[in-house]
Amino acid sequence: MPVSPLQIRFSPTLALAAILTPAPAHAHGLFDAHILERAPLLLTAILVAAAWLLYVLGARKVPPRRSEALCFHSAMLLVVLAVFGPIDDWAENSTSWHMTQHMLFIIVIAPLWALARPLPQWRGITGRFAQPVWTGILRAGRYPTLLALLHGAIIWIWHTPKLYVLALDNLWWHAFEHACFLFTGWLFWWSALRANPKQVPQALMAVLLTLMHTGLLGALLTFGTVSFYGEGRSVEDQQLAGLIMWVPGGLIYLIGGGWIAWRWLTRMWRRQQTGDVRKELS
Repeated sequence: MPVSPLQIRFSPTLALAAILTPAPAHAHGLFDAHILERAPLLLTAILVAAAWLLYVLGARKVPPRRSEALCFHSAMLLVVLAVFGPIDDWAENSTSWHMTQHMLFIIVIAPLWALARPLPQWRGITGRFAQPVWTGILRAGRYPTLLALLHGAIIWIWHTPKLYVLALDNLWWHAFEHACFLFTGWLFWWSALRANPKQVPQALMAVLLTLMHTGLLGALLTFGTVSFYGEGRSVEDQQLAGLIMWVPGGLIYLIGGGWIAWRWLTRMWRRQQTGDVRKELS
């Protein structure tokens, strides 16, 4: 069911309030450092608010289904929580909280964006101005396996010790890391969850591949006997981080694969029933 403008009018105000409200004692807060030090967070806040506002305005021209709007607004609220809330501060000194933040991006926010299908709303506002961008994204969605490989490479690269520590020490790299997880995760989940019948085998292979390599990374962290990310981080906290990636992450990928298979089987059954009815009528 389409969502009326009245039902989504709160979103820009809510987005700005959630982003701009300062949280106490945050090392990465928007209002507790010099303007140059806050620049990455300010830029992130502007981009998040702009994406949210464009969606709300676009929804007036191209009304989304109620379920899609709910997925999008939920995802954006989680982005605000993960990037500007206390989780980001806790993640600075805790491997397990850092992993929680990463998994929010990869297995919660990204699939919610995929289910929300925000492109029609964004295209409704941007028109021809951003058409090359939307066209490129739509074309990329035809290759779930390649997008799974890209997303997997991003996950492993940013969990190497040097880049992991770099992202913690430098806010620009920290913001870029988050953008990599969100963008490649969105493309991966969108290509997998929205696969047409011909793409279903690729989509299932993509999800299986992601399940396997994230499980391997989680196992390496779980069974590691030394701290991979510096002496200041405990091995026990690192092992908990591995379990967070391994168990909840694996469960989400299994659910995603099951949903893809269920959609495919449902389509097959409907086609078979339609064919049987036509035979009876002929």
